[in-house]
Amino acid sequence: MNETVLVTGGTGFVAGWCIVELLQRGYRVRATVRSPAKEAAVRAAVSRQVDPGDRLAFAIADLTLDEGWDAAAAGCAYVLHVASPMTTASSNDPQALIAPAREGTLRVLGAARAAGARRVVMTSSCAAVNQGLQSGDTDNDETVWASEQDPDLNAYRLSKILAERAAWDYMATHAGATELTTVLPSAIFGPVLTAENLGSVALIQRQLQGRMPGIPNVGFCVVDVRDLARVHVDAMSAPQAAGQRFIAAGEFLWMREIAQTLRARLGERAAKVPTRRLPNWLVRIGANFVPEMRQLLPMLGRRHIYRSDKAQRVLGYRPRPARDTVVDCAQSLLAAEAA
Repeated sequence: MNETVLVTGGTGFVAGWCIVELLQRGYRVRATVRSPAKEAAVRAAVSRQVDPGDRLAFAIADLTLDEGWDAAAAGCAYVLHVASPMTTASSNDPQALIAPAREGTLRVLGAARAAGARRVVMTSSCAAVNQGLQSGDTDNDETVWASEQDPDLNAYRLSKILAERAAWDYMATHAGATELTTVLPSAIFGPVLTAENLGSVALIQRQLQGRMPGIPNVGFCVVDVRDLARVHVDAMSAPQAAGQRFIAAGEFLWMREIAQTLRARLGERAAKVPTRRLPNWLVRIGANFVPEMRQLLPMLGRRHIYRSDKAQRVLGYRPRPARDTVVDCAQSLLAAEAA
């Protein structure tokens, strides 16, 4: 297969597995990185899963800059736009995330259209289909659009909503041969390829390292990063996926269930995983001092369910057991720490 796929954000957790999946299926891959210094690490991580041979190349491009995107997309049949800025504990300024996410998406779409790419698959988020974080338990599918006015949205969640909105608006006003499909994952876990850009995996890491004082009353639908990569590639190649949104989510687990699973299946290796439950009032007090806890407040005690029926029906998505995913995630983190 000679078709080349551009994958943005090549150093990222999801992008790395998308590169692996594409190479395993015989595609050529061009991955964007912000610096040539990142190329060797990405190639090494990918090579531990599949031999890329001469089918993996790199392009230098940054979501915040115009330069490099046309060259990165040139000759590519498809684009997987996975890159997105991540929030940090030190800065939760909405514009620090929203502007790069939205403007970066438009840069990628413009470059894809100029290159004549057949389809762009964009990684959005289940944040973009939530009916309201404090509206009680919710049951969400792709017909739902989250409100940009929801006061409980943090900068990252808002950036994902606005970036996906911008993508669909752009495609509606720029008719052409390039199609758009979006994939909306829930909380992403699974084996890590590198120690960079861990995203939600950092939650497992903090438990293993004993850096959590207890377990808050919070839960989420789990998606395995390997399954998510398959959904991206299937959404790229399936004719019926054009112009569609697809939720990629699996089983709902409370954090206490994750902790219990790690303890039961990893034994002494999970000895630092806390078992004490944190009452909601204590989480609310702690949120005044710990930014990560502040982001949990709207989710306390609520079950937000995301339905992947459409992805299962159209793309053949079959989520693996969530407990297997979190254990595989933990084992990969422990192996990386021991290496």
